[in-house]
Amino acid sequence: MNVYKEFEALVRRALEALAADGGIPAGLDLSRVTVEPPREAAHGDISTNAAMVLAKPAGKPPRAIAEALAPHLRALPDVTEVSIAGPGFVNLRVAPSYWRARLADVLTAGVGFGASTIGNGTRVNVEYVSANPTGPLHAAHARGAVVGDALAALLEKAGYDVTREYYINDAGAQVDVLARSTHLRYREALGETGIEIPAGMYPGEYLKDVGQALAARDGAKWRDLPEEEWLAPVRAFAIDQMMAGIKEDLASLNIHHDLFSSERALVDNGAVDQAFKALEDAGLIYVGVLEPPKGKKPDDWEPRPQTLFKATQFGDDVDRPLKKSDGSWTYFANDIAYHYDKYRRGCPVLIDVWGADHGGYVKRMAAATKAISDGKAALDVKLCQLVHLLQNGEPVKMSKRAGTFVTLRDVMDAVGRDVVRFIMLTRRNDQTLEFDYAKVTEQSKDNPVFYVQYAHARCRSVLRQAASLHADWDLSREALSAVSFDGLASTAEVDLIRLMLNWPRTVESAAEAHEPHRVAYYLQDLAAAFHGFWNQGKDDATLRFIIEGDDALTRARLALVTAVSLVIASGLAIMGVVPAEELR
Repeated sequence: MNVYKEFEALVRRALEALAADGGIPAGLDLSRVTVEPPREAAHGDISTNAAMVLAKPAGKPPRAIAEALAPHLRALPDVTEVSIAGPGFVNLRVAPSYWRARLADVLTAGVGFGASTIGNGTRVNVEYVSANPTGPLHAAHARGAVVGDALAALLEKAGYDVTREYYINDAGAQVDVLARSTHLRYREALGETGIEIPAGMYPGEYLKDVGQALAARDGAKWRDLPEEEWLAPVRAFAIDQMMAGIKEDLASLNIHHDLFSSERALVDNGAVDQAFKALEDAGLIYVGVLEPPKGKKPDDWEPRPQTLFKATQFGDDVDRPLKKSDGSWTYFANDIAYHYDKYRRGCPVLIDVWGADHGGYVKRMAAATKAISDGKAALDVKLCQLVHLLQNGEPVKMSKRAGTFVTLRDVMDAVGRDVVRFIMLTRRNDQTLEFDYAKVTEQSKDNPVFYVQYAHARCRSVLRQAASLHADWDLSREALSAVSFDGLASTAEVDLIRLMLNWPRTVESAAEAHEPHRVAYYLQDLAAAFHGFWNQGKDDATLRFIIEGDDALTRARLALVTAVSLVIASGLAIMGVVPAEELR
């Protein structure tokens, strides 16, 4: 239950009453009217922009509308004060009894609290990771994997029908290089000595395992044959082996895709031809000569006719070639076909999670998606910036096994799954992230993983203590939802409840913005509020959770503690993190 949506409905009803009184014209568009917490807590509990957004269509100054609206809002149940701020924001204070009564909603819903129906079952495809199957996943892949997985969970929480997808880039030149590199390791496995890995091949030791597996399966079958005979089967074997390792690494991070789509299968099944024909039928294909790229000297540029897509009609900077000089498809043509395929599967909302090095590709892909779907599909690309791996401030050395980078498995082995998942969401995806092994595992309030988990563990500790002291009490959330909350009268307690009731709004706004990092931010705020209340109890015995001789207040505070643990667990579930029962 989103209390701010409830008050938004009440504000709209008040505006309709104001229109009926002649205070504003009837029939105004109220779609831009919002209700949310004010930026400054001192201004009240709830704020609306109604007077601001209706001023121009109503032909009245914002403050005049705000002053006319205020009496209607003062008449609302539970509203104790209405004030007007700045050019016309209307702020409301709500009775503490209202917030206390809503605590039962949290307890009744359990970890399901915050679930929404705003998605209305809309189908969304979230494609993430999609690493080339040429090596193990590295730390940067971990960030995209977690962002994509948490975003998918967030959208599901908000009522969307989500498909988690991995696109296997198995049709490019890089997989031929993989096959040749594997063949070298295969020959090594068969006992051949003196083999050196040439420049341009994949030197990582992980391919030794692939070569040995191929030798174990096929013996010397491929050793002496010409490349044209072994390339395709060795390539297929190597891709399968690499994808098995990738899936294993993802599973260890608790990431499981619904669908793995093959680029090669897409091409072989004629999907690129179908997409090209769709664009051609729409009049969006032509043969032309592109201008030389910026910075190219005239003698470096060879003008030649190319088969081009009219990308500039859909917001791109230049039109884009779909065929190479030899008549084969460009990578871009394959990607258009892939997004066309996703759209035709019934997903009008497409989200791709990419590495920052693909930033220059966003405009053309957005243009192509718009064109191929006739404007019916929307593509949102989330670019994940770099992850700097540190140990006490010093860069972490590359993995010997990978040869050129630190693997996801290395990071997991060092700090554990939950730490990796949480830390990857502590910054916006488009901001660089520093991941210091020492800092992300230290037990201090400066470590957000520990700080949030410690709050949950403290909640569970209080409830275990209460169960030990009052073995005859029913401390289930269902029983606690029925107790009296009147004793929760301190400012800290009411503020804590109000913050918990902001969780459904956080879920909805984060889902609409496609920003899962907001969940991590919210949980840090909630943990800070809970720890603050805990610390007050150390100095003031009347604010402790278990009060000897006052069973009613103790039950109310145990309900509060249970609610905090449930909301933290609800947020951690979206992040894919297991709530801590205790910390050692």
